[in-house]
Amino acid sequence: MVDSNRPVAFVEDEDLLDDVLKLAAAAGCDLECVPDAAAARLRWSTAPLVLLDAAGAQACERAGLPRRDAVVLVSTEPAPKGLWERAVEIGAERVIELPGAESWLVSALADATEAPAPTTGRAVAVVGGRGGAGASVFVAALGLTALRMNQSALLIDCDPLGGGLDLVLGAESEQGLRWPDMHLRAGRVAASSLHDALPSRTRGTTRLTVLSGARKGKAPAPDAVAAVLEAGRRAGETVICDLPRALDPAAQAALTRADLTVIVVPGEVRACVSAKLLAERLSDLGAKAHLVVRGPAPGFLHPDEVAKAVNLPLLTSMRPEPNLAPTLDRGDFSPRPRGPLAIAARTTLAALAAQPLRSTRHLRAA
Repeated sequence: MVDSNRPVAFVEDEDLLDDVLKLAAAAGCDLECVPDAAAARLRWSTAPLVLLDAAGAQACERAGLPRRDAVVLVSTEPAPKGLWERAVEIGAERVIELPGAESWLVSALADATEAPAPTTGRAVAVVGGRGGAGASVFVAALGLTALRMNQSALLIDCDPLGGGLDLVLGAESEQGLRWPDMHLRAGRVAASSLHDALPSRTRGTTRLTVLSGARKGKAPAPDAVAAVLEAGRRAGETVICDLPRALDPAAQAALTRADLTVIVVPGEVRACVSAKLLAERLSDLGAKAHLVVRGPAPGFLHPDEVAKAVNLPLLTSMRPEPNLAPTLDRGDFSPRPRGPLAIAARTTLAALAAQPLRSTRHLRAA
């Protein structure tokens, strides 16, 4: 059976076709190549995108193929004389020249390949108020709770010194790529490619996908973080980012796209001082954070007192999770449905869902 969702290319120039196929692979697009106008006719009305070179456009015009949307003429730079006239005759929407328009074509192929999600996903960035605050554990709890609530989620590990989210989830032995294997720099990635390549857990029709570090101490590239995060959002998933306290460029790429930023703060005086410095740094970068206060509080600090000391709004607080350390060491961590971590996670996910979608913008430089 022919897959009517595949974009079609009728490109007779073999060198140009090679370039187009490489860009299709980068977009995670299974491009269907047709040899002639007769084959193009079979897919003319159903393909989400049609790519033609000058010869292909001329053949389609001679075959009397009707005008349709989403036809693009492709050429090497500079485009030959007469190509724009050919575009008008065939009813093409656009003429693009390679390699200059490579990024545009990758995005167009990815758009044509991915089925649009009914809603745009939201992203939350989580950072610890001090070292060992439990931010990575809370990120894992958010992902597992989202899955339990039948929400697909994507966990993105942005902390190169955090030990790896796969280790928190007991998934360090599972097959799949980690950051050093991704070789992403910029551009666009399809969510379906991430689902195929990364470790994941499923529950019915929902999925928890994990992009972890590999305990090699190297931060991912900012453009790669942005590409993965945006792929999750386009797929309608809840994207949850574990950020380092250093707020390096990769972390800033996540912050600029996050709809909600959360600082996990233990109920301690020193943690309050550290979290306040972090909150000021986040504010300088244009991110307004909310607090999740974690017990126990050795000095009996109330969560409201912590929020006042840090000068940020309190999102939620949580008591200690029973048997947390043993479950993490055994690799079978899963927050109890009525336990403190799960309750705090549900509160945070509800707050995330209530946030207005944040438009992508650039944070001020560090």
